Amino acid sequence: MNLPDLKNNNIEFFLNKKDIIQETADQIMKDFGMFGIEISFSGQTENAYHELHEQLINQISVYLDKDYSRLMAVLYQVDITESEIARAHRELPHYNDMEVLAHQVIFRDLKKVLFRRYYKAQLE
Repeated sequence: MNLPDLKNNNIEFFLNKKDIIQETADQIMKDFGMFGIEISFSGQTENAYHELHEQLINQISVYLDKDYSRLMAVLYQVDITESEIARAHRELPHYNDMEVLAHQVIFRDLKKVLFRRYYKAQLE
């Protein structure tokens, strides 16, 4: 197994297996759940990115106005950097600010899942 070459424009390529999608959704739900923000996943893999992306956009917009510090704490927990956000803006010019943040949450948690799998495979 090679280290995954995950980029903003190839994320859906990696969301191609039910178990990877489920682990990514679980990671997102865990990260947001730590701060009392509910994200759910239907389990329908063919539309997973869009389902999660829309929910994240909605939650980000709510907490941007309602509780900015909680939103920043979640983004810190997910481990999204300003440079990653700036890169995503350049690579996804058709996305607005909230869409980029939501994308970065999915991107970062998918990256966690893929790296966890990669390093686990190295130990086997």
